[in-house]
Amino acid sequence: MAPPPCPAHWRIVAATLVSDGIGGKVWRAERADGSAAALKQASPAALRELDAATGFLRWTDGDGAVRLLGRAGDLLLLEWAGEDTLADHLERHGDDRATEVAAAVLQRLHAARDAPPPSALTTLHDHFAGLFRKAEADRRAGRRTQFIEAAECAQALLSSQRGIRPLHGDVHHANILSSPRGWLAIDPKGLVGEPAFDAANLFCNPLEGDLRFREDRALSMAAILSRAIGVAAERLLDHAFAYSALSAAWHVEDGNADEAGRSLAVGRAARAARARLTS
Repeated sequence: MAPPPCPAHWRIVAATLVSDGIGGKVWRAERADGSAAALKQASPAALRELDAATGFLRWTDGDGAVRLLGRAGDLLLLEWAGEDTLADHLERHGDDRATEVAAAVLQRLHAARDAPPPSALTTLHDHFAGLFRKAEADRRAGRRTQFIEAAECAQALLSSQRGIRPLHGDVHHANILSSPRGWLAIDPKGLVGEPAFDAANLFCNPLEGDLRFREDRALSMAAILSRAIGVAAERLLDHAFAYSALSAAWHVEDGNADEAGRSLAVGRAARAARARLTS
């Protein structure tokens, strides 16, 4: 599939489609100077988040994330970071090594910067809207569900946020690539809030296999991340519990009951791991 017309000054001479997913289409583009770049056309759903995402990429300016080289409407020209993901690294070197890589990426993404935070970021409270809607519906129906428990956990976390700053918002094993410049994050959502939130989706991944459903894995991941980013393991597990239910609420909205159930199972593993830490 050929890409849409691009600005002439991007100097794209050839492009090969490499992915077509919920966030949009991505091509590996060859430029006139022989360099490679990623050309992304955002999907209609992703377009709503594009200002926040590009603001985050400009703010990080290549430190921990790919560089934004240009934008034209729904098109982004990005640094080419390759196709070797953290999920591939996990398969070769194990889960703990992959978590250590992710922790190092988070440290870079959350580093202090002189540049002011972008203005077009989404707050964590707004980001959790889907979970709050689902929990309220369950309350009105007279049900005490995991969605309600997770919404209460999320509210407690949001009311006690620490070190608020710009966040990537979607850090997981498929969104961290091994590039010539080292490990880099791609596809940010562009949020603002407590840095610990950015570790939450790691507990829900990788999607393949049953690793994400294991209590011992949640404990190991929380311990590694806690040492690296200076957040208590219990709070990281609380974020994982809340986020997994948010993910499940999105799946419910999409009519995907099976994946919603799997996300809730991740949350139960995180909650069981936390109970072991405090018992």
